[in-house]
Amino acid sequence: MSMTISQTTVKQILTRCTGYLTEVSSHSLQPYRGCSYGNALCGVGCYVQHNPFVTKGREWGSFLEVRTNAAEVYLQTAPREKKWAREKLGAFSIFCSSSTDPFVPQEKKSGITKSLLEAMLEFPPDRLILQTHSAGVLDVLNQLQLLNDQTELRVHVSIESDCERLPELPPPAATVSKRLEVCGILKNAGVRVVVTVAPLLPIKNPVTFFEAIKQCADGVVIDHFIGGDGSKNGIRTRKTELYQAMWEVDPKSVTIEYREQIILLARQIMPSCVGVGQSGFAGHLE
Repeated sequence: MSMTISQTTVKQILTRCTGYLTEVSSHSLQPYRGCSYGNALCGVGCYVQHNPFVTKGREWGSFLEVRTNAAEVYLQTAPREKKWAREKLGAFSIFCSSSTDPFVPQEKKSGITKSLLEAMLEFPPDRLILQTHSAGVLDVLNQLQLLNDQTELRVHVSIESDCERLPELPPPAATVSKRLEVCGILKNAGVRVVVTVAPLLPIKNPVTFFEAIKQCADGVVIDHFIGGDGSKNGIRTRKTELYQAMWEVDPKSVTIEYREQIILLARQIMPSCVGVGQSGFAGHLE
């Protein structure tokens, strides 16, 4: 699939959270619209492809809009949004990002996410959650270490399974081993790291998988497409190729009972370090 990359400017970069993210943060922030990883494994079941406001009829993975003035707009609007968030919710917290990976390959050239992090060094939020599938997060390690002294920072690295491939589906944005390595580097640098096993995919060797996570991360969040994709009984995901691929690897993996089994095992291996769904993404681990 070919990809159209365009540049655009925005009037707002901080969006007050609704829906799933309400419990997680006060605001979401998208450095880009669209996602180059729409053609990777994570893009197959990505719920954003069902949002017509974002896609505007375009196929998911076929477009990326680079928000060139994102950092400038952040500095202009963050003081107002911080005041609102503290008055209404008690804290100004940002989730980056819910609709696109902040470290898509094009970030190396455009540097939008990096510029936003540098803007946050000037005006830090109370809390920042960076969510990624990519090893590109290491390119901003210096900024993260500086931010770590100014805000409550968490980097969430998505590692949905120990399987590198699912039948007939594209590869992930980065290998499992590479993402585990990234987690270890971040943790050793003093950055709090949480692995998000979301959406939970079939795991071949769960004991080995969570033992590996225990060595390189401070916590883990587990979520399933049932209850996690924003539709009743996960109907959105059931209509995608992801559902069939999961079933072929392990029919039990498409049930909510599978999630409960994995949570129980994870808590045995990582006591007091496992979160579930919205609560887990908000930082509540047990």
